[in-house]
Amino acid sequence: MRRFVGMMLLCSLGFTSVKAQELYVNSEPASNMPAKSLGLRLTNKFMKMQHDQRTAMRFDPEMMVGINKNWMMHGQTFFGNVMQDNIRFEGASVYAKYRFLSNDQPHAHFRMAAYARVSVIDNPYLPTGADGKPVMHAKNEDLDLEGGASGANVGIVATELLHKLALSGTLGYNRYTNNVNHNILDDLSRNAVNYSISAGYLLFPKKYKSYEQTNMNLYVEFLGKSNMDAGKTGYYVDVAPAIQFIFNSTTRLDFSYRTQLAGDMQRQMLYSQYLVRVEHNIFNAFKKRK
Repeated sequence: MRRFVGMMLLCSLGFTSVKAQELYVNSEPASNMPAKSLGLRLTNKFMKMQHDQRTAMRFDPEMMVGINKNWMMHGQTFFGNVMQDNIRFEGASVYAKYRFLSNDQPHAHFRMAAYARVSVIDNPYLPTGADGKPVMHAKNEDLDLEGGASGANVGIVATELLHKLALSGTLGYNRYTNNVNHNILDDLSRNAVNYSISAGYLLFPKKYKSYEQTNMNLYVEFLGKSNMDAGKTGYYVDVAPAIQFIFNSTTRLDFSYRTQLAGDMQRQMLYSQYLVRVEHNIFNAFKKRK
């Protein structure tokens, strides 16, 4: 009986042999987590600030809910010392994704989804020094909805799975607004487009025998953004290789390094970044008990 339950779990979870390699570290796939499931995620990012060369951090506790096969939602909070010297609460974000196309085949599928994010952030647009005053020469043209700026992001994501290889692409639009207690600076672009291409490969196990087997996935992601306002243009393209381990089909551990490949956008924190993440999923968390 335990073996049967385990194999059924293996076939149904989001961390299965045909889905593990699309659990991208720096972007979201078109696939959703299983219905009525709950995910708890802790992400820690470390980045070198350009104006003073210190290593700042941003800590992101996150809760994810699989509503049904087509809808999922994330709730995320941000704590860090990126824009100020002391670690503090920076704001919160809500993310929703709707899968509107699914073409499934054995060991392969193609899916498309629409997504939206709304962020409310309490951070200055310029980093502050130890005296609490803005560092005027520390210009940052890269506004970030995950802790750096308030606003909204909408877009489309498409994901193709081909046995052990998963490919995904994203195109989105960003609209930035005033932060809590801080007005957006006049020389910053309020509009931008973001884009990404991601690839994931399932390295181990070579053959699935049990849901208790550890998965090892390798990723490479290309992440870009272009500002759109006249006279405030700028772009960048980053590369982010990553390695991922999945234990017992429920718990995942991510390591990623992100650095810029090309661009002319002035940025304070993302010329290089390290990411460490741990995530645990509870399946059938909202199943009605008899």
